Amino acid sequence: MPDRCEVLPGDAVVARRDGGMLWVDAPGSPALVAALHACLGVSGPGAEQVLTAVAAQAGSLASGTASFALVLADAGTGSGVAVWSGKGQPSVDGVPVSGSSVSGGTVASFSLGRTLYVGPGSSGPQPTPGVSFDLVEGTVPGSGATLHVAGSAAASSSPAPAEAAPSSFTAGSDSGFGAGTGASRASAPAESGEQTAFWRPDSDAAPADDAPVLRFDDGLVIPVDGDLVLGRRPDSHEMVTSGTARPVPIADTQNVLSSAHAALTRSGDEVSLVDLGSLNGTHVAGPEATEWTQLEPGIAHPLSDGDRLLLGWTVITFEQAG
Repeated sequence: MPDRCEVLPGDAVVARRDGGMLWVDAPGSPALVAALHACLGVSGPGAEQVLTAVAAQAGSLASGTASFALVLADAGTGSGVAVWSGKGQPSVDGVPVSGSSVSGGTVASFSLGRTLYVGPGSSGPQPTPGVSFDLVEGTVPGSGATLHVAGSAAASSSPAPAEAAPSSFTAGSDSGFGAGTGASRASAPAESGEQTAFWRPDSDAAPADDAPVLRFDDGLVIPVDGDLVLGRRPDSHEMVTSGTARPVPIADTQNVLSSAHAALTRSGDEVSLVDLGSLNGTHVAGPEATEWTQLEPGIAHPLSDGDRLLLGWTVITFEQAG
């Protein structure tokens, strides 16, 4: 049985790769986020020394006060190592992990239990109304993450999905979070059969040479050859039913997308993004931006090459033709 990593939404960053988990609250510190994220692939007997070295660099990489927790767990051996600072003390089965202070944080080796929590506080989040989902691999906004270790996952339960507005959070760059990793990366299906990959239209027409495109992190490319309506069930929106726009449905097993969430309108070479009054909001960030900007509903926002769009948990890159 694969391990389950239950994530609750929040205004920080949560990432997972194999047995590594990361929680980091460091607004304005993309260098620190990138350094910590790069260590998710570290394994072996030298992991503790690597984490100690990273902690020593945390002060120079962070801008202002930063809290983080980076945990490398090995379910095969039942052990793990962690480095943390500020509010990031991890816990095993609700008991905070103890460690040794080093320059820039605390480092510890520990034994795995049934659950491992990273995030603010000393114990896993209590079930509360809101969105909760399994993170197989990738990087998403999150207030914390609980890893249900193999063999105990079946005994745990997740809160019922509901639409809840996410807080603002630091927007990652491709260089910071690693190639192919992001909030909308297509993941391996969970054991329940639920998948996070995007719904693919029946006809994936190749984009015209002069048409800008929307590029999803799972490799799906949608040509912006006219007006588009994006959402969980956009077919019934008036722009689609009137024939002025075509629908782009997006898989949304967590119900964080509105039925008709946002629209893209094209006028000549200019493409604009419009929030259609979505419950959780539509956000945009430039290629080098470190924070998302939420759009005012109904107000068109012109897009530039490389802009990133955030709809619920879905991150899409806008690319101009050429």
